[in-house]
Amino acid sequence: MRIVFMGTPDFAAGTLRALLASEHEVAAVVTQPDRPRGRGKAVQFPPVKEEAVSAGIPVCQPARVRDPEFVEELRALKPDVMVVVAFGQLIPQVILDLPKYGCVNVHASLLPKYRGAAPIQWAVIDGEPVSGVTTMQMDAGLDTGDILLQREVELAPDETGGSLFDKLRDVGADLLLETLKGLKEGTVIPKPQPETSPTAYASMLTRQMGQIDWSRSAVQLERLVRGLSPWPGTCTRLHGKTLKIWRAHVESGPGGAEPGTVAAVSKNKILVQTGSGLLAIDELQPEGKKRMESAAFLLGYRLQAGDKLE
Repeated sequence: MRIVFMGTPDFAAGTLRALLASEHEVAAVVTQPDRPRGRGKAVQFPPVKEEAVSAGIPVCQPARVRDPEFVEELRALKPDVMVVVAFGQLIPQVILDLPKYGCVNVHASLLPKYRGAAPIQWAVIDGEPVSGVTTMQMDAGLDTGDILLQREVELAPDETGGSLFDKLRDVGADLLLETLKGLKEGTVIPKPQPETSPTAYASMLTRQMGQIDWSRSAVQLERLVRGLSPWPGTCTRLHGKTLKIWRAHVESGPGGAEPGTVAAVSKNKILVQTGSGLLAIDELQPEGKKRMESAAFLLGYRLQAGDKLE
């Protein structure tokens, strides 16, 4: 098939690599404009553009895909299908109608569950036992198109947003190739999303989400730590300074202290009272320092039962 690929972040770059290694022809890549990133705010290519440039594929970076001039550029490419993976803009109907096989989206959840921008992280935060990938025939709604294929992925007990990202990126690339083959051969038939299934909106992640509210339960906070790793991460404050928490687990024990109070300190862990249960901090990062195990932290920082995390 002759394909126009639309995507922006690392997750999309994995799917593009699979397409470039397949028998399909990638006629062009469409991605978001270059933007300043990092502490130095240097302008950087989106990951998808880096892949396309290294492969010698033409790149388009429209500010708005609905602009008539850009729509005509796409029409001139005469794609059989357009593949959309975490592109970052809503695709108007005039573009959806261009290709013979329409626009196929690779979405990192088992639709209709977790429509929206951050389905991978929310699956971990919400404690889902299973996630997965859906290929979908796009319509003008937000992740509401007909389902083409789905594949489930079980979450490990210590699953993080980052580790699930890697799993679903690879599964999504394989599932897309299977979907394109099925569309061409007529063996994949679009099916409407079930109206009776539960739907959750996976809102975009923000740094504010990582600020720990110790009145929540230890179970909820442990999932939050895993779900927001590696970005934006979770943090609290100790003695007026930011303390990032990278790894933790739930422990049973007597309660009664105010949430956020250090309940106990041992050689290699810190127990903190939450709204329900104790959260054991295993790995953390003091402000201005590197990540470290709690045992290493306790060698250089004074912390004792009764101290308060803000």
